[in-house]
Parts: sequence; structure tokens; C-alpha cells
Amino acid sequence: MRKVIWLPILVLTGLMAMASSVAGQQTPYIGFVYPAGGQRGTTVQIRLGGQRLTGVKDAVVTGPGVSAKLNKFYRRLSNQEIQLLREQVRELRKGAVRRGNGRGKGKVQDPKKQELIERIEKRMKEWVNRPACTALAEIAIFDVTIDPDAEPGPREIRLVTARGVSNPMVFYVGQVPEVARKPMSTCVFQVLGKESLAQRKRPPEEEEETIAVPCTMNGQIASGEVNRYRFEAKKGQRLVVTVSARELIPYIADAVPGWFQPILSLHDADGKEVAFSDDFRFKPDPTLYCEVPKDGEYVLSITDAIYRGREDFVYRITVGEVPFVTSIFPLGGRVGEPASIEMEGWNLTKAELAPPPKDAQAGVYQLSAKAGKFVSNRMPFVLGTLPECLDQESNNDQAHAQKVKLPIVVNGRTDKPDDWDVFQVDGKAGDTIVAEVSARRLDSPLDSILKVTDSAGKLLAVNDDCTDVGSGLNTHHADSYLMVKLPADGAYYVHLGDTARNGGKEYAYRLRISPPRPDFELRVVPSSAALRSRAGTAVTVYAIRKDGFSDDIKINLKDAPKGLKSFPVTLKNDKKNVRLWVKTTLAQTWKPMALAIEGRAKAGEQKLAHQAVPADDRMQAFLWRHLVPAADLKAVVYNPSYQPPPTRVAPPMTDEQKAEAEAKDPKTTRKFTKRQVAGRLRQLKGLFEEWLITEDFYNRKVAECEAAL
Repeated sequence: MRKVIWLPILVLTGLMAMASSVAGQQTPYIGFVYPAGGQRGTTVQIRLGGQRLTGVKDAVVTGPGVSAKLNKFYRRLSNQEIQLLREQVRELRKGAVRRGNGRGKGKVQDPKKQELIERIEKRMKEWVNRPACTALAEIAIFDVTIDPDAEPGPREIRLVTARGVSNPMVFYVGQVPEVARKPMSTCVFQVLGKESLAQRKRPPEEEEETIAVPCTMNGQIASGEVNRYRFEAKKGQRLVVTVSARELIPYIADAVPGWFQPILSLHDADGKEVAFSDDFRFKPDPTLYCEVPKDGEYVLSITDAIYRGREDFVYRITVGEVPFVTSIFPLGGRVGEPASIEMEGWNLTKAELAPPPKDAQAGVYQLSAKAGKFVSNRMPFVLGTLPECLDQESNNDQAHAQKVKLPIVVNGRTDKPDDWDVFQVDGKAGDTIVAEVSARRLDSPLDSILKVTDSAGKLLAVNDDCTDVGSGLNTHHADSYLMVKLPADGAYYVHLGDTARNGGKEYAYRLRISPPRPDFELRVVPSSAALRSRAGTAVTVYAIRKDGFSDDIKINLKDAPKGLKSFPVTLKNDKKNVRLWVKTTLAQTWKPMALAIEGRAKAGEQKLAHQAVPADDRMQAFLWRHLVPAADLKAVVYNPSYQPPPTRVAPPMTDEQKAEAEAKDPKTTRKFTKRQVAGRLRQLKGLFEEWLITEDFYNRKVAECEAAL
């Protein structure tokens, strides 16, 4: 069973308070992208489901080589609007040619009328009276063009509306041919005891698809659904099958355990299971490796572990003889020094792992290996500033401890099950030392435990898990941290092991042993800001204090774009967060601007300056909240009174239309309030500007509204 350590209550409370302040901005939100990627050198049509998307006009994608163009936008229609569309279709069908048996809808003679009928019916097909999740009910459809030389891997895509910029979602640039199942319609709300009525009705021919390997398959899982893919394979092929699901949507607010939990199974033509995976180490997204046992057909199946599903249960599966890195060693190095990195994995013959650039500064870098024309998955690699060394076996107990001089970062591995690595340090009475493990945060499966003992073996401190709220994608904070004050002069011992007594080449770690190095990190929430014309908005800045750092932090905009400014605020040492107001003198901006927020402080005589990492508050399984990092902080200035020019203008109402409305029997004509009529007129205007009703129908209905007052 996967071990989960939840955020402390104090952090949770702070995050929930932050969520309410963010909600006040009412910025656009997207909950899924489907398909969540496309192959280089192609144009793919994607659907983005969300809410508050009215006025969507653009999409922005991080990195070069990917552009997006709006195709359609489907706002959520009301019951009254659906009734109007049905009435319009009935009028258009008057005189339709019936099919041979006299039943069915048939086609009308006028091609323009038939085209409008088909457009209306397509629009109505997207409508659901009670959607399973209203936060996904509005749909924006974009055509995304990916250049042939675009760098493969994950990007971020956001929508831009007249009222702001949405949260980011993952969009992958793929490198093998892709297929995508038909997009799922908005799912229907399930009623207890009648769940089957809300399940997706799919024809049998859509349950299984035939593909050619290598391939990336895109799909959405509906409640109770299994997707299958059939392909030919040859004996000896070394197939890697990887799934991206939680990687695409890390947290789903109203699902337990808080994400789509896919399971994979591979069967041969006789139905015998060849391989199975429901995760990859500590990651919920499964990965499996299979050396094909014989020539023939194989069927790959994917479903949710507990058969849930909805339109935001999106997945990407890549199958092929592609390179896959399972681990690297060491997990980091020192700035300015050459890095010699080993890698383990599959299909890595003649593969080369690209190290960080020679001029790279301290930080985390994503490395990948290239084998022929394919690029592998990415692995994190840290560059630091402290001296470094390697773990030297055998240092399994206090008697054989490896002597190290502080400060130091040890790159090591628990090489075998129940392995302990022990390091000896010399200290004086009153000294404070810090021992910190970086492993799980660097994609190592190690679940560390740290102990500090004196020369007599007496335990002074122990730690298993330490929560890092800056690591927003982790729910099991498996890395250890402790700070201990030494009681006397002498030798002390730092013991590192795996809580579950696991070990192997992949169980790598970086262990920092040093005096305290007071410092901080910042997170700014949300990762998008919408500023009213010549006014402003607030973002929340969180401090993650390290090694006992307790000084005040001054927060301000860094290199603010023209027309934007903020007044510096101080994040006091006893506070976890502060609100920073960003103001503008601009009336409106049509393109998002990138903002940078910086924090400055002092730790003793050392001056510290760090830029805040943009993040979004995401709820997991109805309760727990996480700060999920984003690539950048985007802002727009919007004019709340701005009204886009009409996309269609109706001709003046004719006397006949007015007379027809006024001639209706007053006994059968219901009277409405001005507010009700205004609402009806807005509905008619919206349908008219979407080219879903005719000019005649629009004017007649408007005349009826005026007569109903």
C-alpha cells in the first residue's frame, strides 16, 4: 500500500484561506485538455474543458515551436436556450423529405437550412442538463500546430479570455505517430442507485482500436470503461509502455484518492496476460517493460483501478522500442564541475545522457537521453554549491563509518536491502548540524530515515519523513530532515537507511550534512493575475523557511512591465504568507504579460534574494490542498465594461413580425417582468451571434419578448 503523509493542519488552514482569496478573482479555469499532446510536425485539434471561459480568444503555450488558434467555443446552454433551438429545428424541418419508411428526420431541400440544422444538432449533442462536473462544462476547441523541430516533452497551455488568463495544463509534444479516440461528451451527473443511466453509451466497435507500434494513444476513460488497443509485435522486441495520467492532471478535487489511477495489462492473442502494471515505483502512472515472447497480435488494456471515469480522466500511452531511463547516479553535482552521470533503464544501447550546460547555475535541471531519433523521459538533476563526495562502502555501521568534513553533500545509494550508510563527523559542544536527504524529490524510490548518534551509540535525533510544501506534486513526503545541537565535543554519526529496508542501484540519495544554512523559498499563488482597468489585484506570497531562517522578507515586483507596479510588503518572521497588491495604470491588455516577484532578506551578514515560483492551489479528494508549481506568472489587464463587437447584426424588425407578436391572444400570452425579458433577450442574442438561429426566428422572438412586457 502506498504510504501517504498529509500536510500539517496549519499549512492546510493557510492554503484554504488562500483559496478563498483566489476564488474572488473569478479568473478562467480549465480542468482538462484532450488530447493532451500531439506529434511533432502535425496539427491537432484539442478540447479544453472548464468554466468562466466566455470571451476566450487565444491560447498560449510555453516554449517555442507550438502555436494555437481558436476553432470553436461552446458555452454552457440553459434549458430555455435548448428549447429555443429545438423550436428552431422544428421550423426548419417543415417540409423535410422523409426517409423510405416514413420515419426519421430526413433532410430539407434547402442546403443552407440543412447546414444550420446539422450545426444546431451538433451543438445540442454537446449539451447536458446536469453535468457531472460543472467546472468542466464549457468547451473551447483549438487547433494546435507543432513544428517538426519542436523539442519533445511537456509544455504548459493556458487560455486567454477577455477577463484573464487561465491556470496552466500539461500539453505534450510527442515524437511518435499518435491516435486519439473520439472526444467524450460532457458526462452526466450520476444519481445514487441509477448510476448506469449516466454511463457512456459507446458502440462495440469503439471499444478496441488497432494501432501500429510505435504509437502514442490518447483517450478519456468513462465510468466503468476499458479501452483496448490491438497491435502486431515480433519476438524479441523490447517494448516500453508508459502512461501519462496523473502527470497530466496531478489533482482532481472531487475524486478519491485525488487523481485518475490507471492500470495497464498486456495480453497475447490467446488472452493470456503477458504483463501488468498499476504504478511505477511510487508514481501512480504505470510503466511496464516487455520483451515480446513470440510473434503475433497483442492487446493492451487501460482502465481506472476502481472503474471511475469522466472527461477529465485523460491519458496518453506510448508504446514502442523507445528509450526509458529508470534511474541516474549521482542525483546531482557541484556548480562548475564536470558531471559524470550513470544511467539505468531500458532500450539505452548507444543512448547518451545530456548533462546540464557548462555555465549552469545552482538549481534543478531535467535531463534526458537520446537514442537515435528518440528522446527518453526526463530525470531531475541538482546542481549545488557545497563540496561533494561519494558514498564509500562498506560503511554499514558505526564501526566502519565513512569520515566526512563539513559542510558536505554525499551522493550515495542503499545498494542492497536493509543497507545502512553511516557517516562520521566531528563536532564541538553547542554546535548545530543539519542532515537533509534529497531522494524522493529527485525521483528516487528511497523512503529515507535519518538518525544521529554519539560515539557511545546513544540516539540524539531521528526523522523519517519531513513535509516540503514547496514540493507540490508529492503526497508522500519521504525525504528526511533533522537539526540537532551537539551536547559535547567529539565524534557523531549520521545513519541513513530505507524505512522499508529496500535497496538497489535505483535507491540513490543526496545527503547534506552541514551547519545550518538559513535560507528561504517563495511561492506566489495563483499563477495568473487579472487586474481591472487602472486598478489592481492581490496575489499571495508564501515563504518556505529553511534551516531555522527567521528574518523578515521584503516582497516586491521585479522588473515590472510598463504600466504595472506594486508597493513593497514585508513578510514578517512569524507569518507564513502575505498579500502583495499589483496595480496598473493601463486600461486593457490583449496579450498576457510575464510578472516576476522577488523576495529579499538577510541571514546574518549574508544578503539573500530569491524569485517566487508561480504556483496554483489545487484540492485533492475534497480536502487536502497543494501548491502545484507552474512555469510562469501571467497577468492581463481587463476592462470590466468592455463588450466585444457583435459577430452578427440582425436586420430591423419588420411590421409583420411586430404585428404577429401583438396579435397573439392576450389570454394565452404570459406576462413577464423586465428582468425576465432582459434575460430572454440575452439568450436570443447569444444564440443569434453563434449563428444557431435565423434572422427571422430571432426577430420574431424579440418581438414576442417586447409584447410580453
